[in-house]
Amino acid sequence: MFLKRLLYYLNPLTLFGKSSSDLSLRFMHGINRISILLFLACIAVMVLRALLR
Repeated sequence: MFLKRLLYYLNPLTLFGKSSSDLSLRFMHGINRISILLFLACIAVMVLRALLR
């Protein structure tokens, strides 16, 4: 269930959909998505570097 929510949240199709009229809330959600994607990218790089050693 958690993974399903996370995948829905990071789905590019839902990124540009109408969510809320509050502009600051939309920016906050955008920044959260960017930070989650960067975190997942860093984890992938760390795992890849660990496997190559």
